[in-house]
Amino acid sequence: MTLSMAQGTLAEIVEAHRIGAHSPEATIADCYARIRAHSDPAVFISLRDESEARAEARGLGETKPKDLPLYGVPVAVKDNIDVQGLPTTAACPAFTYRPDNDATCVARLRNAGAIIIGKTNLDQFATGLVGVRTPYGIPRNPFNAAVIPGGSSSGSAVAVAAGLVPLALGTDTAGSGRVPAGLNNIVGLKPSLGLVSTAGVVPACRTLDCVSVLALTVDDAFAALAVLAGFDETDPYSRERPLAALASVQQNVRLGVPMPDQRLFFGDKDCERAYAAALARCARLGATLVEVDMEPFHATAQLLYEGPWLAERYIAVRSVIESAAMHPVTQQIIVRGKSMSAVDTFAGFYRLAELRRVCGRALREVDALALPTVPRAYTVEEVLSDPIELNKRLGTYTNFVNLLDLCALAVPAAILPSGTPFGITFIAPDGSDAAIAAMGRRFHADAGLPLGAANKAELSAPTAAASRRLS
Repeated sequence: MTLSMAQGTLAEIVEAHRIGAHSPEATIADCYARIRAHSDPAVFISLRDESEARAEARGLGETKPKDLPLYGVPVAVKDNIDVQGLPTTAACPAFTYRPDNDATCVARLRNAGAIIIGKTNLDQFATGLVGVRTPYGIPRNPFNAAVIPGGSSSGSAVAVAAGLVPLALGTDTAGSGRVPAGLNNIVGLKPSLGLVSTAGVVPACRTLDCVSVLALTVDDAFAALAVLAGFDETDPYSRERPLAALASVQQNVRLGVPMPDQRLFFGDKDCERAYAAALARCARLGATLVEVDMEPFHATAQLLYEGPWLAERYIAVRSVIESAAMHPVTQQIIVRGKSMSAVDTFAGFYRLAELRRVCGRALREVDALALPTVPRAYTVEEVLSDPIELNKRLGTYTNFVNLLDLCALAVPAAILPSGTPFGITFIAPDGSDAAIAAMGRRFHADAGLPLGAANKAELSAPTAAASRRLS
């Protein structure tokens, strides 16, 4: 199968543009052609006018130097992030507004030479890990249309996996950038809190929100992070912190893994075997596996939707919370935040401080955690029948990360016999973004998987071949 330039990695696209092997305008035209040919209309909520995007790409040579890191790269943006000229809906029509300016992260992409293509679908108000809580249709998982795309950054993940764009922005508060990455065979990078500005992002939990990056490779995701990172005076939660360069993996890496009886897969033996194979690969690559008690991490995760952080979600959407336009599941979840009291809030803060101390002791014994990105995949039908419980299960290994001020990187690990992707996530204390990127890059390269779903035909092998890929 011949890949179009829009399906290439960032490095391939930028190099082709710099040497004149392919023009930025041709890449953007190819991107729009692939979007038109794609049979799923639910990936994007809105698209930028093609002639306008092509004109911007055509004028790059006159306005931008070719050595820019994202020179002519087409990028999709989750529709809870402001893009000037396009509406911001957060997947709620009643909430829609037209921003006067780009979000800081979008402005930095443009300054680096990127061309914004459109706004992608999401779980309404970024509340959910499933990708089905939207009035704009459910984006189809390119590996299996019956399986959820994951969320809340569903459209961004599918757009990258399907080869519509090589790079997309998502957000991540409870795993919204990592879960869809894991279910779509791509990379999902959740940076340290405050490393990337959230100015111009519709809040979910404002104190915990992160802009996430979805890409085909770790190198691509980290190249985008290098563009996005930096202090922003307009964002009160921005932090002044340097981003280290992506280097080789340090020697004698110690990876924390759950104790055997704490490895939760909710009955999915294929995922259980895939995780065991992933850990064996980590060990073969030189890591030492250290068993960690996951109970305090799971206790932390429960605070996100059962504690006072629900009140933050309520603040963000109170103008439309009673609207019939709200997705009923989203409304059911967020409305509980209205009843949170100051007493509840401080009790939650105290509990989190206790758990941070306990989890911190465990994290000091390892360089990073290596966990399943999701314990198992669910079908759209299953999630629609049991929307709250199954969403909760999907967050088993993700919901605690932002509350504990950790950074995380989800990478593909295997294709299950069913054809569904399986991934693992490297998680470490804030400021460790480069370190876990180095780990993830080495692991992903060793996995030997095709990028995204572009070579899906290769992934539809018989069960025996698929099983070999897990070893």
